[in-house]
Amino acid sequence: MLGSKDKSGFGNSSTTTLISSESRIDGDITFSGNLDVEGIVRGNVTAVPDRDAVVRVIDQGRVEGEIRAPSVIINGDVVGDVYSSQHLELAAKARVQGNVHYTQVEMAIGAEVNGSLRHGAEDAAAESEAAVQDSYDSESTASD
Repeated sequence: MLGSKDKSGFGNSSTTTLISSESRIDGDITFSGNLDVEGIVRGNVTAVPDRDAVVRVIDQGRVEGEIRAPSVIINGDVVGDVYSSQHLELAAKARVQGNVHYTQVEMAIGAEVNGSLRHGAEDAAAESEAAVQDSYDSESTASD
């Protein structure tokens, strides 16, 4: 349920990274565990494959780029596509300008999606893993 404290699949990891409200990140982020965005991220946000991970875009937070993670909670602004292979929550103040790919979705009254909603676990997971693998491949090629 929206707003409940106990969410299976959410917050199971012990590590949390916080982008505070006074911070702005220009560039892509690859993470594991939990990522809480209260500030601004101008770049893609991608969870490490084969791990439980949660992205939370908090009330005043903003992501300008793609989000790819198993679980995503949005209550701020996202300008870009969202790929959630497990669970997506769009809270009352969520504003997404882009396409949303999900397996399970909760959407509160007041949430906005200016793009298409596409159901499909396989599509979201496959596209997310392919993007992360491509970024790892390009990093290893650049270091050679």
